[in-house]
Amino acid sequence: MLKTNKEKLVMQSVQGKIHHPMGKNYRVNNDGEPMMLPATGGITYNFRVGDSAFDLVGDHVEPGVSIRNEEKIENDALMNLACIGNKAIVVSGEAKGAEGFVTGSHGGIEHTLIDFDKEDMFKMAIDDKILVRSLGQGLRLTDYYPEIKVMNIDPDLFGNIPIEEKEGKLIVPVACKVPAHLMGSGVGSASAYNGDYDIMTSDEEEIKRLGIDKLKFGDLVMIENHDNSFGRAYLKGAVSIGVIVHSNCIKAGHGPGVTTIMTSKKSLIEAKIDSESNIKKYVKV
Repeated sequence: MLKTNKEKLVMQSVQGKIHHPMGKNYRVNNDGEPMMLPATGGITYNFRVGDSAFDLVGDHVEPGVSIRNEEKIENDALMNLACIGNKAIVVSGEAKGAEGFVTGSHGGIEHTLIDFDKEDMFKMAIDDKILVRSLGQGLRLTDYYPEIKVMNIDPDLFGNIPIEEKEGKLIVPVACKVPAHLMGSGVGSASAYNGDYDIMTSDEEEIKRLGIDKLKFGDLVMIENHDNSFGRAYLKGAVSIGVIVHSNCIKAGHGPGVTTIMTSKKSLIEAKIDSESNIKKYVKV
């Protein structure tokens, strides 16, 4: 069991409303082909955590329920404090009382993403309010800090991931490894404590060779030679671990989104390939 400062963390309420999809849904793909596709926002009934992030017809599709606040300062707090695995509770509308869990956050559109049972989602409506019991930011691995940083994840969920310790390094189960050169939209962001960045998928042959095309919503992945300590950037030898939060995309420079949960400037994190390494397997909400 990894030692953490879990008992010192502060739990606070943050809240948002189910956000209507935005935009004209008109996109142009890598080959210049115009397309009309479902994209971000709303309630996505038939694609949830554990489903393929590739085998669907859409662009930046967010699984489950997408919430946001219209006041930026309030939405910033929601995006920064809601952590993957936090309990979420519907507090208005026909589905009031239904419980789910946070699955990630999507930068740019600034959505917090939540998974619920399908029966509960069919009772929900746009503008229904959802409260999140935020807990996790500030989590530290006391024996590895500051060399390894943890972020954006509920401490109970983190504790359920079967991470091994070996010769001063952490061995983390991940669905696949992602080389640094495939990271696209979101690189250079000032902070990795909210939102995501995308695995570029325009090179289909390379994506299939690496097994990235098999990724599912909620899968854990390792990003090689990327440091997310104070933003998202290439750094030789650095390692970051993240969770797949939205679907593949048709736009150049985009693809499945990754929300970071661990990072190290040094090669202190190694991967153990496990195609079933998914937050759906580890979360206990």
